[in-house]
Amino acid sequence: MKVFFDVLHLYYLPQYLPLYKQLLQKGAAVCFVFYNEQDKALKEAADAAIKTHKLPVHWLESEDESLDFYRQCDGEWIIFGKAFAQMQVLNQSKKTVLMQHGIGPKACYYHASNNAASVRFVEGEHRLARLESLYPNDKFVDTGYAKLDPLLQSQAFTSQHSLEDLGLDPNKPTLLYAPTFYPSSIEMMEKNWVDEYAHCNIIIKPHFFSLTRNKYQKQQQLLNKWAQRKHVYLAAVSEFNLVPFMALADVMISDASSAIFEFFALKKPVIWCNFYKLRWSYRGPFAYRFKARLDSDIDYFEALTFKVDKAKQLPGAIEQALSQPQAKHNQDNIKTITKLAGKLDGLSSQRIVSFLYDN
Repeated sequence: MKVFFDVLHLYYLPQYLPLYKQLLQKGAAVCFVFYNEQDKALKEAADAAIKTHKLPVHWLESEDESLDFYRQCDGEWIIFGKAFAQMQVLNQSKKTVLMQHGIGPKACYYHASNNAASVRFVEGEHRLARLESLYPNDKFVDTGYAKLDPLLQSQAFTSQHSLEDLGLDPNKPTLLYAPTFYPSSIEMMEKNWVDEYAHCNIIIKPHFFSLTRNKYQKQQQLLNKWAQRKHVYLAAVSEFNLVPFMALADVMISDASSAIFEFFALKKPVIWCNFYKLRWSYRGPFAYRFKARLDSDIDYFEALTFKVDKAKQLPGAIEQALSQPQAKHNQDNIKTITKLAGKLDGLSSQRIVSFLYDN
């Protein structure tokens, strides 16, 4: 069997890599398809990831070439990390998979199945039921979230980093700030908030777009300012994978990101920054656009997290999370995260590979 992974964006890889490992163990042939339409820094980051993970690769010049390439390729399965515009055309000659690259509260999680893949692997009974009700003629399989497999498997996950490698102090508690790009909390944070936490390590792992897109230059300026502090580590563009940083952190701080569900699934405390810098076109009479961008799944954040509605409330939430790390991990919330992320047994990629071979 031969499987192709479509890597339109580098940050799809954390969802693909556990599956890649299982496919290799099964003796499958694999190819990762990357795209050349990116700047020098992104190309270098992709090249580094390919070398580190020893990925077999085919390069396309642009996304416009992808349909013809996939229709002519020798793969049985083509796996995508987001909706593919020509999915229905491709389905006429190939078997296609959608493995959404995140499990967050953005509405695109559900809209992605408007253009149905042969099968979509989903996470948990709640998402399965909603997708089946929205798209009753499509195929969905609840496998769990493969990205978390390395952290959930029985043996302890060994991060590719150590705190010492990052220039941080292993004797201090570690905070992980993992904001998304939009709607983001970055520009709403206190300008010198990191200075209040010299007694902690702070790892900042922004979304890929915050570091790479010109429209987020104000975010980049703040991130680079915070990174100047000795107790702060800012992940580089090449460090696309949040998983190793989750392994190191004691507390996560995030906003409208699937990272909140991911970190809670690891039985660690999460702080939800429920404050965002919104474009004028998402405020006032246009607030409906903001609501449309987020799905009602964000309501689950309330129970699972230490919620802060203003940046000035963050210090109290951090101290509470550090002193009471299991306060939110009651029986009801554990059931909730299982509904939203699926089985937390570290075997999601095995279930996916079994399905691919059986079908």
